[in-house]
Amino acid sequence: MATAQVVKTVKAPVADVWAQLGNFAGVQVGGPVESVEFEGEGEGMTRSIGMGGGVIVERLEEHNEAARRFTYTIINGDSPLPFSDYAATVQLGDNGDDTTTVIWTGTFQPHGVPEADAINMATGIYAGAIKGAQIVLED
Repeated sequence: MATAQVVKTVKAPVADVWAQLGNFAGVQVGGPVESVEFEGEGEGMTRSIGMGGGVIVERLEEHNEAARRFTYTIINGDSPLPFSDYAATVQLGDNGDDTTTVIWTGTFQPHGVPEADAINMATGIYAGAIKGAQIVLED
């Protein structure tokens, strides 16, 4: 099992960062995301993200507002991403100075690519999502 992790400090209060990153239904079309559809609400809901000529179907497994943590899995075997048995957790921490630490950790089996390439792809996705939230918060 491979592990990918990104730890970043965001210059915004934890409540504001949670409003951006903690919204599982907040993914928008743009950049590499070509389409997005949601089904259901809360834990168990799914989102289908079209990108890279395929669709990634993710299910929200845990959403803990008080702990500012959520976990999701990729549930389709034909995902264009080179991962199988994928699960990721996003955890936010309040630094007490209007900054927030974001810890995004994923575990998976690399599929079709070397482990280092799969880890680099995952960390790129996590860093991109955090950067996207930072841009929104700075506007």
